[in-house]
Amino acid sequence: MEVGKKGNPMALLPFVVFLILFIGTGVVTGDFYKFPVIVAITISCVVALAMNRKETLNSKVDLFCKGAGNSNVMLMVLIFLLAGAFSEVAKGMGAVDSTVNFAMSIIPQNFLMVGLFIIGCFISLSMGTSVGTIVALAPIGVGISEQTDISMALAMAVVIGGSMFGDNLSFISDTTITAVRSQNTQMRDKFKVNFWIVLPAAIVTCVILGAITMGENAEVMQQSYQWVKILPYVLVIIFALIGINVFLVLALGIGLAGIVGLMDGSYQFMTLVQTIGEGMAGMYEISFLAILIAGMVELIRHNGGIDFLLHIVTRNIKSKKGAEFGIAGLVGLTDLSTANNTISILIAGPLAKNIADQYGIDPRKSASLLDIFSCCVQGLIPYGAQILVAAGVASISPMSILPFSYYPFLIGICGVIAILIGYPKFKKVK
Repeated sequence: MEVGKKGNPMALLPFVVFLILFIGTGVVTGDFYKFPVIVAITISCVVALAMNRKETLNSKVDLFCKGAGNSNVMLMVLIFLLAGAFSEVAKGMGAVDSTVNFAMSIIPQNFLMVGLFIIGCFISLSMGTSVGTIVALAPIGVGISEQTDISMALAMAVVIGGSMFGDNLSFISDTTITAVRSQNTQMRDKFKVNFWIVLPAAIVTCVILGAITMGENAEVMQQSYQWVKILPYVLVIIFALIGINVFLVLALGIGLAGIVGLMDGSYQFMTLVQTIGEGMAGMYEISFLAILIAGMVELIRHNGGIDFLLHIVTRNIKSKKGAEFGIAGLVGLTDLSTANNTISILIAGPLAKNIADQYGIDPRKSASLLDIFSCCVQGLIPYGAQILVAAGVASISPMSILPFSYYPFLIGICGVIAILIGYPKFKKVK
């Protein structure tokens, strides 16, 4: 980007078309997931290709393919596929059930909400999916609420909070993968920065939950669990933390989960292969979204749209802290519009990278800001998938959950504090 270049606002028309299709349909139908997002993006890409008559169609298609086939995008897609396979194989052989049953067996009966939150944190960190964690834990939250005076809305908010912990930090979360690849940094490095920023939010959440539910007890039925089924989750987290290549980490995780499943009879060889395929298939939509958005963004950049956005976002920025707030606001507003934190990072990521480069923001910090503030907003919007799923399981209003959404709110506060105090301090690279 050329500093001070104003760009072309008309180049942003594909973004506008996407938002009108996505948000407009949601407002009219009351369901923000009614209009398939892949169709909305495809239509927006067609609009992008139809613009700029100074270029031939062939040259615009070449530009689109150049952006769509960017090495970072392709790497992201491969990680998506492997992450989907690992999550599905581990889930299929009983890893989720064993993890939940083990945790419920050791939680003190008078700290059920704190325990439920911590279980959600671990499972979402292991599975890399907030919605999957909510589906697994929401029925347990419903059962606890029915046996105590703990409100159903609070129980669902606790489940959502735990699920957003891993959505923000997991090595196989699509939001984390997208944030890391868009800022061209390493998964382990981003995790370390991100973890220490949001850890206070998790601790304060536990304190609040312990205080407001003190004295509430419930008899939770004890279910059996097997340590060996929890092992793949633990090893994937450990291997990723010590810096082993993410492809090898996921391959080892798939292999170990598959071996455990074959040994205990959860899988036959062909059912294991089919489960791997199903896990990959579950990531097809987000993979194609990443490819199509990258191609569309390349056309918008070529036509001057990115320069215009950068001019608008940065014209009042006078400092590095201002730039960091700009990145946070950019991804937050995008998530508010799209109701999907992965899509918001896909859209805001390239712009955030330009801002970070211009103002000398460490890529670990910019990746963390993208992930933190997208997850903060996602956990607080009543039309987001997470709150809608939890509210559906509990048969309550999504709005009733918001007053108890402590963790998503607190990670936003922690993110703001981290910007204000310049945390963390990075060593200058020679």
